[in-house]
Amino acid sequence: MTAKQTAPFNVKILTLFPEMFPGHLGLSLAGKALEKDLWSLETVNPRYYATDLHKTVDDAPFGGGAGMVMKPDILSNALQAHLPLGRFIYMSPRGKPLTQALAQELAGEDLLTILCGRYEGVDQRLLDAYKAEEISIGDYVLSGGEQAAMVLLDAIIRLLPGVVGNSETHDEESFSGGLLEYPHYTRPAEWTGPDGETRGVPEVLSSGHHAKIKAWRLQQSEALTRERRPDLWEKYRKKTS
Repeated sequence: MTAKQTAPFNVKILTLFPEMFPGHLGLSLAGKALEKDLWSLETVNPRYYATDLHKTVDDAPFGGGAGMVMKPDILSNALQAHLPLGRFIYMSPRGKPLTQALAQELAGEDLLTILCGRYEGVDQRLLDAYKAEEISIGDYVLSGGEQAAMVLLDAIIRLLPGVVGNSETHDEESFSGGLLEYPHYTRPAEWTGPDGETRGVPEVLSSGHHAKIKAWRLQQSEALTRERRPDLWEKYRKKTS
């Protein structure tokens, strides 16, 4: 029997280290949203569903090789005990890249189940049987999927209604419109850095002229994207031409 869903957005995490959660997701805006039941979190330790004396969850890979592989029967026992699963995700460096668009899509779900692998990964048959959606947070390898799951959830939770600002806030963030975000400035109006140089704020930002400010911000976003992410710039240019 699984915990009853209590929030508009619910998450189940299968992990050998449930004590890692909620981690930083229990702090700041995500933590406040958790307290307000804007989202819910349930952790499931597959080790509790192992059937042998030593609670074994992994075994040597067929065909040889280094490391161990998480067993499909034990993971399936854990999943079956916590139905429904909603959208089932496996954090994997071979998965499709996490993008802002994907985060926005997932924020529209009411239930996600995220499997965090360890060792050399998870038996492929489990992923096939449950039609796992593999997602990667970058072209590198971590010790386990827990950190990746936290990154994924951080990107999603801040998009939930009532968590951060409003829709206009999200519309101006990096990637939301296909561009990197423009620079930000705050008080003091003049600041002397450790290099001894005094730096001011772009004059247009103090003008009170909203149309000019909007145009300046777009110009800055376009320039930054063209310089730092030519791949994004090319997509944006094609979309707007």
